[in-house]
Amino acid sequence: MGISLLLASLFTSLILSRSAADEKFDVRQHLATVTRYGVAQDSNTDSFVPSVIPDGCSAIHLNLLARHGTRSPTTKRIKELDRLAARLDVLLNDAKDEAGQNSSSLNTPAWLWGWRSPWEGKQKGGELINKGEEELYLLGKRIKEKFAALFDEEYHPDVFSIRATQVPRASASAVAFGIGLFAGKGNLGPGGHRAFSVISESRASDMCLRFYDSCQTYKRYKENQEPAVDKIKEPILRIIAAEVGRRYQLGFTKQDVASLWFLCKQEASLLDITNQACGLFNATEVSLLEWTDDLEGFLLNGYGNSVNYRMGIPLLQDVIQSIEQAIIAKEGNHTPGTFEKARLRFAHAETVAPFACLLGLFLEGSEFEQIQREEPLDLPSKPPQKRNWKGSVVAPFAGNTMLVLYACHSDDSTTVISSEDRRKKYFVQVLHNEIPVRLPGCGNIDFCPLEVFKEQIVNPHLKHDFDSVCNFMPENTKVHLVSDS
Repeated sequence: MGISLLLASLFTSLILSRSAADEKFDVRQHLATVTRYGVAQDSNTDSFVPSVIPDGCSAIHLNLLARHGTRSPTTKRIKELDRLAARLDVLLNDAKDEAGQNSSSLNTPAWLWGWRSPWEGKQKGGELINKGEEELYLLGKRIKEKFAALFDEEYHPDVFSIRATQVPRASASAVAFGIGLFAGKGNLGPGGHRAFSVISESRASDMCLRFYDSCQTYKRYKENQEPAVDKIKEPILRIIAAEVGRRYQLGFTKQDVASLWFLCKQEASLLDITNQACGLFNATEVSLLEWTDDLEGFLLNGYGNSVNYRMGIPLLQDVIQSIEQAIIAKEGNHTPGTFEKARLRFAHAETVAPFACLLGLFLEGSEFEQIQREEPLDLPSKPPQKRNWKGSVVAPFAGNTMLVLYACHSDDSTTVISSEDRRKKYFVQVLHNEIPVRLPGCGNIDFCPLEVFKEQIVNPHLKHDFDSVCNFMPENTKVHLVSDS
């Protein structure tokens, strides 16, 4: 049986089995990477219990990588929604003509008639919106509160380094974060704000935060794989189009469903509207559409191929360098204010997802060992089975990963830290979306000895370098995703 026919039979049975859980289903938790940060946090279901930081351990340095906050649709997508409006007019008129005198019996939602995009007429898009500003502002305030001792010094750009890509929504996110982080530290306005520096590199040379723009191997891989990804998504879109079309007596195509799903995500995330485009789909259909988005993210930005994350080695090296410099300052008893205490970066989902893969996050069982051996992972399980790789968790709007370096000592005079390796007193804790996460490369604990972190998680990647990863195309770069038999 061909893969398309097999998927069709499986997904038809899923779609037709509408569940009573629809009434409790919150579509805002299933918008893949278009999910708002607060919703992503509220929907976290991981039962992992984080470590209690031992007495005598204190945070001495923090690395942050954050995605920009909630943004408006890009210019390209705004045009797609304008085309959707024209297409809906055609479908509705066709349905009305076909129904003739019985047009009053059409089962079409009232909002569809005369619908126009909320972004109609906008010439520019992709900017950070108010919700996105608030996400980063509040993140800055929470980090300052959680790591108060790290941020108790007078601001200096060499102590608190803030970097963003040249894309305005990323730099605006950095500014919103800094306003929250440094609130009360200055003399500007009633909030006691202060000016601070945000550094950006050109898109062409930003190897740490936009490595995907400079990696030729990745560009070729993505170009080759996008048709294969579309082939996986096609039967799902086609069957949902048939089901939704039958339900509302409209001749929807798979492209119509793709555009309506995009509209659903924008309405629900940006406007808190869940009863229009999102209301066209039932919970099972939303889950399947979310899965197709997650599958695309997995294959083109995640564990689908090692080039997706190995091209992020310059970022990983930058993180490790900052950790090493913090240890040198600690060991040398450097004067406060003369060394960096936090390196804060603001970028995109295409940066955040590969970095999570470099750390081995969202893996189960033997998958970490498979990654180390550069063996391909199975695709994320389709609903209703559970899966770890979900865009709403990996890289929602304002999604972030923090690496906190701790220095530990014992107040007990009977406890002596081995002089053979003083660095055993340094530990790394990784937090994703502000929640400590287990590290498969460190025995599934979250408070990892620095040397273990480097040996098991970092060093296997550093056997490669950006040039070797990005300037040639190995034979196994292309992954054969689907085949008919």
